[in-house]
Amino acid sequence: MVAMTKKVKTFQVVLSDPCKSFYCGGDRVSGRVEVEVSEVTRVSAVKLLGLGCAKVEYAKGKQRCRQEAEYLRYEEVLSLGDQPADSDGSVVLRPGNKYEYPFGFDLPEQGQLVSSYKGKFGYVQYYVKAQMERPQQPTVESKKYFEVEEPLDVNTPDLLSPAGGMKEKKVTCMFIPDGQVSLNAKIDRRGFCEGEDICINAKFENTCSRIVVPKAAIIAKHTYQANGRTKVFRQKLSSVRGNHIISGMCDAWQGKTIRVPKIKPSMLGCNIIRVEYALMIYIHIPGSEKLILELPLVIGTSGIGSRTNSVSSQEGSISTASQSWVSLRMPAEPPSYCDITKDCRLDQPLTPLLDDVDCDDSPIFMNAPSFQFPSPPAYSEVGLTPIQQLRPDESTF
Repeated sequence: MVAMTKKVKTFQVVLSDPCKSFYCGGDRVSGRVEVEVSEVTRVSAVKLLGLGCAKVEYAKGKQRCRQEAEYLRYEEVLSLGDQPADSDGSVVLRPGNKYEYPFGFDLPEQGQLVSSYKGKFGYVQYYVKAQMERPQQPTVESKKYFEVEEPLDVNTPDLLSPAGGMKEKKVTCMFIPDGQVSLNAKIDRRGFCEGEDICINAKFENTCSRIVVPKAAIIAKHTYQANGRTKVFRQKLSSVRGNHIISGMCDAWQGKTIRVPKIKPSMLGCNIIRVEYALMIYIHIPGSEKLILELPLVIGTSGIGSRTNSVSSQEGSISTASQSWVSLRMPAEPPSYCDITKDCRLDQPLTPLLDDVDCDDSPIFMNAPSFQFPSPPAYSEVGLTPIQQLRPDESTF
């Protein structure tokens, strides 16, 4: 004879601080297991597990690659309180009552966990799982996920040191040499936090017959390992671009900035999942492969990577692409004629070499933006000698 399955009205895990966004190594995870039944139910035990694991899964042809790594395992049998227990240790729960069983455990110390992660081919998850065992009844389970973020300090001497490099590429047209393109770039440090600006100092030179465009982007590189195989997924997060460079010309970036978007910190301690970032500075060459220079970056956690001079990378570093064509400001009051000069200084030429377009392969058009000189000041009647009224018999000529 099969026993009828008894339904449980409420069985859930509630953390003590539900508003806490994430936990760090060494923090205490505490809460309670809440139980309500709709009919008399006998419970033999309530168990609690704290689990954390990384898992990678993807298809490689017809083969399915899977691998897991465990970072947290905690088990506890919760006390059922002052309720009377039978000889076998089971208790009876009755409808109309709300039962709560508290729990708490400490996470491993910093350096033994990896941050929570969810990617295209894998994830790192942490959760609390409660199990309620009942005689001759299926076990009831409930899970509560929580985030873990391992602090990553970017104030180390290695990450505060500058990084740079140089690349060049010979361009050919139908196997005939067509000059070369080169770039030389440098950044003041390798460690950054979310929201900070990366200042780029670079020089680009174009001696080929084509019109090239310098660009920069922040790249995320996700590496997954399973069954001895490696799968890499690259993602562009943000980008900036410079002016077109015609043949025989060069261009320079002096403090051109690109902001670190809202992203997860670098994950370098996991055995099967790795998340790395890089600043990719490259030149788009029509009809040829890009000339690429990658400078590795380490993205740290917010707060830990704060510096006393964190805004120094932002001060005095205004992107030339974001500047307006004309930097003329009108005063609050009309100026005198002696203040108006014909030398109106411009940040960039009146007629740019080429119109800056978003797509790489779009047609190239000349663009001559209109430019207006400021209008002359309005006449003021203050300080002028009033004109005497003319007599009716006087001539108005």
